[in-house]
Amino acid sequence: MATQPTDIDANGALPHAVAPAPCADGIAVSSLNACTGPDMIAQWAALEAISSEPNPFYSSWGLPPALKAFDPDGRLEILQFWAAGELCGLLPLQRSGSYYGYPIPHLRGWMHDNAFCGAPLVAAGHEGEFWSALLDHLDAHPSHSLFFHLEGLAEDGALFRSLADIVTARRATCAIVHREERAMLASPASAEEYFAASMSGKKRKELRRQYNRLSELGELRFERRRDAHDLADWANDFLELEAAGWKGAAGSALASDPRTAALFADMLNGAAGIGKLERLALYLDDRPIAMLANFLCPPGAFSFKTAFDERYSRFSPGVLLQRENLDILQEPSIEWTDSCAAADHPMIERIWREKRSMVRLSVGIGGKLRQAAFRQLLKAESGSEIMGTE
Repeated sequence: MATQPTDIDANGALPHAVAPAPCADGIAVSSLNACTGPDMIAQWAALEAISSEPNPFYSSWGLPPALKAFDPDGRLEILQFWAAGELCGLLPLQRSGSYYGYPIPHLRGWMHDNAFCGAPLVAAGHEGEFWSALLDHLDAHPSHSLFFHLEGLAEDGALFRSLADIVTARRATCAIVHREERAMLASPASAEEYFAASMSGKKRKELRRQYNRLSELGELRFERRRDAHDLADWANDFLELEAAGWKGAAGSALASDPRTAALFADMLNGAAGIGKLERLALYLDDRPIAMLANFLCPPGAFSFKTAFDERYSRFSPGVLLQRENLDILQEPSIEWTDSCAAADHPMIERIWREKRSMVRLSVGIGGKLRQAAFRQLLKAESGSEIMGTE
């Protein structure tokens, strides 16, 4: 496939004037500004509907507000893969001079701190074509980059399997440099069956006791919504609830930074507008004491953010809310839910029994000398698992 030429400035970024050319197959690279016209947004949304693996953080409603918050100058690049005049792949790219604290220039799939998946959007059935076109493009336009780095890719997904096949066929060097397993919900069981299998009878009895004691403090009610009714107020309540706890004290709450606060509200609005938001809350006398936002991206879902009132910790409001969240198992269009939680999370792993293996990987790009230097880097990086053939 032909690779379209791009005009990259001295800082490795593209001017806003560069726009994708949907009539030409292959790779196109542009700024976000060139991707926000109605025709491109329509193509982007159509791609989301047929993607091999869903990723709300690279969606047409998830990525633009993130770039607005964290890339206001438009330095990042939006790489698109076109086939037969249709958008069949999309990935935000960053040219970075630092690799986990080391001064090593490289290209990477861009993620912000509140993005929990780095899988590119790729039309199902086009995975191999996408990776081949992407690697051809990076080989031809490496600039100063030593390699391509991607994180947040599901190890059991079609994208990872296809990439492994491609790098092997190309005899390229590719390595898994980090792997972690996080909680996932994926079961044919009912919510009641799943909960009974996850927690012992003694623990379930204790949770019922906590619910009863909490009910004695006021009117306790649970609410689940998939619409946009009072969404702005709901989002503000969530931000206040999270900021009142340990995350607020540590400066890591969403409300601690106006950019992440705005991103949270924008993503919820975008998801709600197309029916992809599910929000749950546990109220005590109409005050939220536990809240949760899910993104519904069939065949999967992503448990984006949760918060609870730490003043009621002895009643386990977060666990009570997660008990209600198990009803997502009955949603016909959802086969699995990613917890988006850190590995070994002390609360969610008490309930969710399945695991999702997420990997970070690096692929050598460019000519022989660059590839040789990359292989030396891999030898110095402990724990690397070579996938390709040298």
